[in-house]
Amino acid sequence: FNDAFPAKVMNLVLFNDAMMHTMRINRVIQMSRGSLMLVGVGGSGKQSLTRLSAYTSGHMCFQITITKNYNDNALFEDLRGLYVNAGQKGKPTTFLFTDAE
Repeated sequence: FNDAFPAKVMNLVLFNDAMMHTMRINRVIQMSRGSLMLVGVGGSGKQSLTRLSAYTSGHMCFQITITKNYNDNALFEDLRGLYVNAGQKGKPTTFLFTDAE
């Protein structure tokens, strides 16, 4: 992951529980129409494990980036691009949506 995305370098310590969660996330996102909601304390690695699982599953990881100028039209444009990639082009996609968005 770090070689493919040098701007998003992740320094992870993968202990047994983290590996088990990564395998669970992989299993769910590789299913047809698989969806998953991760709930936990902030800073526990939910986003990092999801990005790692998406990478190992060969998925494109899509996440909305909120700015101060972000409005409804920008949301619809982001979702339109997501739908084109995932639906029309058939690319495996992981939609990462956090409580901040």
